[in-house]
Amino acid sequence: MTLTEFYTTSTVPVLAFIFVATYVAYVRYIHNRLCCYLPGPNPIPFLGNVHQLPMEYQERSILEWGKTYGQSYSICDILRMLNASALGNIIYARFFQTHTIMINSPEIAQDLLEKRSANYSDRPHMVLQGELMGWSKMLTHAHYGDRFRKLRKWTHDAFMSKAALRTYRPIQERETYILLSGLVDSPNEFVSHFTRFTAATLAEIAYGHTVTSLDDKYIHLADRAASETVEAGSPGSMLVDFIPILQYYPTWLPGSGWKRNALRIRELGVAMNDTPYNMVKDKMAEGRAKPSFVSSLLEKFYRDGNLTSEDEEDIKCAAGVLYGAGTETTANVFTAFILAMTMYPDVFRKAQAEIDRVIGPDRLPDFDDRESLPYLECIIREVYRWHPPTPLGIPHCSMRDDEYNGRVIPGQSLIIANMWGMMREPENFPNPEEFCPERFAERNWSKSESYYDPRNIVFGFGRRQCPAQNFADSNVYFVLAHIIATMDISKARDEHGNEISPEHSSKSGFVHHILPFKSVIQPRSPKIAQLIAQLRAASPA
Repeated sequence: MTLTEFYTTSTVPVLAFIFVATYVAYVRYIHNRLCCYLPGPNPIPFLGNVHQLPMEYQERSILEWGKTYGQSYSICDILRMLNASALGNIIYARFFQTHTIMINSPEIAQDLLEKRSANYSDRPHMVLQGELMGWSKMLTHAHYGDRFRKLRKWTHDAFMSKAALRTYRPIQERETYILLSGLVDSPNEFVSHFTRFTAATLAEIAYGHTVTSLDDKYIHLADRAASETVEAGSPGSMLVDFIPILQYYPTWLPGSGWKRNALRIRELGVAMNDTPYNMVKDKMAEGRAKPSFVSSLLEKFYRDGNLTSEDEEDIKCAAGVLYGAGTETTANVFTAFILAMTMYPDVFRKAQAEIDRVIGPDRLPDFDDRESLPYLECIIREVYRWHPPTPLGIPHCSMRDDEYNGRVIPGQSLIIANMWGMMREPENFPNPEEFCPERFAERNWSKSESYYDPRNIVFGFGRRQCPAQNFADSNVYFVLAHIIATMDISKARDEHGNEISPEHSSKSGFVHHILPFKSVIQPRSPKIAQLIAQLRAASPA
């Protein structure tokens, strides 16, 4: 055999092997790309899809991604068309090296976050809010485990039982009368009155502290800590969350303003937790503490004689998250209601007619009247749908690899439930930008329909669902019923007497704050104004 023949006979099998191996690798790559992961935008090296997701109104882009990429199916999907129809509502993207699953369907959210909650109840590692701002120990941000279950049980016991909720009714009634009095005296400050109401009810329940004015120092602390946390960036959306080494960026270098701001917010959060907690401890030592969430937990630990510094930190965090997080969201719902009633006066008149027919002129609505006010119930659902206060919620995290409709969901994936997008689906909510309570009047809320009940969406999913949702929802009902019963809401007029028609617009962020608008709020009659003044004066402090 010549040297040439040797190389020829040896090279052919080697080249054939390389060709086959390359082909197999290529086919496997294509299979993994098209079949294993869910559909989504094509990533680029290193960045993934970061460059394609805008910093503002991300919920809108995520919904559009579902429409765009959910229509492009691979050969594998065509072979299993029974599953392919659902893929437009769940999409995959990669932000740097973080796998991210975005859900636009409440049914898929229920499938994963409710039915498979054992795998989807964790939180991702959020450097900005968790580590730098200090929210990692809060119930909302805590990793799933024993400590999370302990904090959630405390909150669940305080807010989920009907007996506990009934004990809060006197507080809700008193603060509602104060709210109505504020709307009579300074109607243009309705946003401040709503913030005060939510903070006051939660301050009383969490700490036994009665708020007497808008200048209350505890309200001021909670408002600053919560609002500045929200304005500093959505959870998981800032660059440091995807490149964690940036958390060590020196604060003295140029471009470190974001970190200095985060550390300043951390100090606000510590003050928000520590100040009212220490107030309760001091009052308990003096024997003049009112019953509260914090005092009841402290009494239990005192009886057992084993209160540790770790227990104290947990109590602070459990109470602080109720007080700090609850004010932003509930006040936002109230503001959305005022905007909707200003924009859609026919809806407001119809709601007033129902209140007048059911309640009558001789009294105000009570908690037990709720089942007799079906149109108001439709309005509440529509407010939740039309303006969900936290469009994307707080991301979940998958704890291990999973499969959905034949597609892989990698472990440690960021799971984003697009609550805003879920309630903009035209098939279930025609003309989604229109405020239309009637859309809920004909629905019987069967098991399949219940996925689309906004109350089963806006409070989150699975074991991360808001444990105080029944209390928050009862606040919404009671305040809205009383505003409808006692107030007239109409459009403001300009200097020429022309009506000013506000628009439904909001500031992008973790909480969607409605942009300032004008509305005329006034008592329905002098008799109503006098009744509000009497109720306010008779309310126990």
